[in-house]
Amino acid sequence: MSEQTASRVAVVTGAGSGIGRAVARRLLADGWRVALAGRREAELHATAGGAEHALVVPCDVTAPADVERLFADAVGAFGRVDVLFNNAGTFGPSGDVGEIDCAGWESTVAVNLTGSFLCAAAAFRAMKAQEPRGGRIINNGSISAHAPRPRSVAYTATKHAITGLTKSIELDGRPWGITCGQIDIGNTRTEIMDTLGVGEGALQADGSRRVEPTFAVEEAAQAVAFMASLPAEASVGSLLITASGMPFVGRG
Repeated sequence: MSEQTASRVAVVTGAGSGIGRAVARRLLADGWRVALAGRREAELHATAGGAEHALVVPCDVTAPADVERLFADAVGAFGRVDVLFNNAGTFGPSGDVGEIDCAGWESTVAVNLTGSFLCAAAAFRAMKAQEPRGGRIINNGSISAHAPRPRSVAYTATKHAITGLTKSIELDGRPWGITCGQIDIGNTRTEIMDTLGVGEGALQADGSRRVEPTFAVEEAAQAVAFMASLPAEASVGSLLITASGMPFVGRG
């Protein structure tokens, strides 16, 4: 445990699986006190693994009352919030803009964008009110915040919006010592990669399918932990981490 991370407090949403689980476990291993949020309580306890400084808080990020309770519980248990990893998300419906229905669009926006807003707003208020004041918000964007996959209009639109949310929070947080950055991750090995068919052949822009490289989710967690552990005088505004050789730069 380093002096920088000892006794610091993080809230991780979507902590029951995937990137959120890996980040929560990494921060706990590094000595952070961590509030683990997600809809599936059993999965949150599995992430915590009985760690002494883990707080399990079942939470639906689309429900304002749940989000307020999450941060009240974190402050009540640990005294403050130093970092929010704003990670809860869903890929949403697959289809072009003429195929997906309004319900699929709205449910994706509710989780990925409104949920991120609600959690950032609650974290921002907590960070303004605490002593010493300030903190750091890290939004989980996506490589889709830069370039979409085919048939992903709802997901892609929300992830582009996360970039605007990140920049606005960073600007508004300056008087209060609150920083905000974004990590955009491409093809780390999680459950969503199976949904996209990355291992068997993901749909490409030219209509073909290609098996794409992936990388270990623990490496993505290490990148988030680096962003979280910086001193207050430094901030990573944007970090893009991808599997080596994935079809993103250039023409594939």
